[in-house]
Amino acid sequence: MLRFTIRRVIELVLVFFGVTFAIYAAVFALPGDPISSLGGDQPLSPAVVERIRELYHLNDPLWSQYLRYLGHLLTGDLGVDFRGRSVAERLATRWPVTIRLALTAWVIQVVIGVGLGLIAGLRKNTWIDRGVLILTILITSVPIFVMAVTAQLVFGVKLSLLPIAGVTDGWPLSYLLPATVLALYGLAAVARLTRGSVVDTMSSDFVRALWAKGLTRRRVVGIHVLRNSSIPVLTYLAIDLGALLGGAVVTEGIFNLPGVGQLLFQSIRVHEGPTVVGIATALILIFLLTSVVVDLLNSLLDPRIRHD
Repeated sequence: MLRFTIRRVIELVLVFFGVTFAIYAAVFALPGDPISSLGGDQPLSPAVVERIRELYHLNDPLWSQYLRYLGHLLTGDLGVDFRGRSVAERLATRWPVTIRLALTAWVIQVVIGVGLGLIAGLRKNTWIDRGVLILTILITSVPIFVMAVTAQLVFGVKLSLLPIAGVTDGWPLSYLLPATVLALYGLAAVARLTRGSVVDTMSSDFVRALWAKGLTRRRVVGIHVLRNSSIPVLTYLAIDLGALLGGAVVTEGIFNLPGVGQLLFQSIRVHEGPTVVGIATALILIFLLTSVVVDLLNSLLDPRIRHD
């Protein structure tokens, strides 16, 4: 177990360095000069532009800028944007919105996705099973921005059931509609994954032996089938929670939620390189740490994973 843990941590570090450098290089290689646009309608003088570039070390080689960024990152400093604002402080004001949105969407995925998958798996090749399959295909075939705008029009404008933008109504009203839209795609994946896992488990030899021993359906399904079908589903749900906590750029943008995803979108639009890199670094750390925790938990549940 210790060797497996060390190997996963080493892989995490290598992936972190590789991904953050790629993002850093891509962000600062974007066309346009964000420094020149800081003055708005009044262009900055060349001397001021050059002074700001020196202050942020933008004239240094890319590798030197990246190493300096890593040095600050080791102290927990995500840097400052081109207006002198702390990226970490800006993120801190946005996290609560994204966390509420992500957890609400995740709960919807767990309750509805696992429920639909379990029902479809236990009723294999029936009209219920086919109905769940068709429903998940329809959900994944519609772009998320189309789903979001349609939900706003139907449930917000036509029926006036839920607010369509902002967080002024608090949780849960302001989050139900965007969270449901955000959860739909993960929900479809969870339902199909659960269905497939349940079908495989139901056809296994040990389940046939349990039926032969005369165990009740409630005991076989509720204890043995669910427990043995849960590993791939729990793995997906845990990783998906990390992805949801990373913010949903499209959903937060359409529903005007002041979360991390909206801040990332706004920063990309105005070429705020330090903010984009800082947000991306935080999101990468969340996703990688979630993946490692999931792998370690899975290795405890199924020791065969450690020897793959």
